[in-house]
Amino acid sequence: QDDIAAGTLLSGLKWPLLETKDEWIAHGFSYPHYLSDLGPNAQSEIFKKSSVDHAMRDAFRKMREFLMNTQNLSEDEAISVMSVAVDFGVTQVVDGNWECMPVFKRASSPVEKSRAFSGKVAAGFPKKMRPNL
Repeated sequence: QDDIAAGTLLSGLKWPLLETKDEWIAHGFSYPHYLSDLGPNAQSEIFKKSSVDHAMRDAFRKMREFLMNTQNLSEDEAISVMSVAVDFGVTQVVDGNWECMPVFKRASSPVEKSRAFSGKVAAGFPKKMRPNL
């Protein structure tokens, strides 16, 4: 199947991403592929094996991957940004496959912040001492 996001920052994304004008929202599940992972009895097994811990881990990993790929961050930088700029919520517990959603506010984007910040910082230095930010 074709990558509909080919040539964009989202190229290669293998999971759902909700984008609004203000936020990017990933979806983390206890078992993202539970129908294939849990076998022929998946519809009942999911209720025995699902946990918010699994869903949160999946949500964390997806948001970390998203930030590393779209914001050009290292893993450590992505985790640091997540600690201050991503809100996690438990959004699905009725279905056996629990869901957590990490929400990243677009205004918190380190790429946009660094562009705005670098101009302000550089303006305060003499021309020959300006950092290459």
